[in-house]
Amino acid sequence: MSTETVYTGSKNTAKKRNPAKGTGRQMTRTFVYIGMFAAVLAVLSQIAVPLPGGVPLTLQTFAVALTGAVLGWRLSLASTAVWVLLGAVGVPVFANFSGGVRILAGYTGGFIWGFFFMTVLCGIGSAMKNKPFGLEAGFLGLLICHVSGVLQYSFVAGVGFWQSALLVSVPYLIKDVVSVVLAFSIGTIIRGRLVKAGLM
Repeated sequence: MSTETVYTGSKNTAKKRNPAKGTGRQMTRTFVYIGMFAAVLAVLSQIAVPLPGGVPLTLQTFAVALTGAVLGWRLSLASTAVWVLLGAVGVPVFANFSGGVRILAGYTGGFIWGFFFMTVLCGIGSAMKNKPFGLEAGFLGLLICHVSGVLQYSFVAGVGFWQSALLVSVPYLIKDVVSVVLAFSIGTIIRGRLVKAGLM
């Protein structure tokens, strides 16, 4: 195991620093962030209001966008993957305390698959210095998420694309756009403070 010598002061006082120790701390912090935001996704998914179309009104979109804005695209993708994998094996982390492969293959599954694209684009957008363009990346992710959700709903329900859009996408658009804006506003503040504190 290699060490790095750091000299401080005028008397050549030397302190040895182990790079592996810093790397270990960084990895631990990374796993904590991934797990913590997977939990945020699970908790906010339970704040749901059932609607006639079969897709509940939830805070999932806000949670996904917030995860991307705070963690960046790589860690947010990992965090979202952990959340989806937990749900796939039956842990009730999806809306209304549901879980299982049947949810991923059912009426609402397309939105969950779309969250992968959304969190990546929100993560990329949060790293942009030009905030309007950053928001546009988040909105693009939201659009992909909705198209994915409508396509799967259309296939599973056996109805046309536009009819499906009117049922499971259009009624949620304003709420989801606001969710992305709020997530970016809050997420960039959180990320800035973590970076300033040397925690990210």
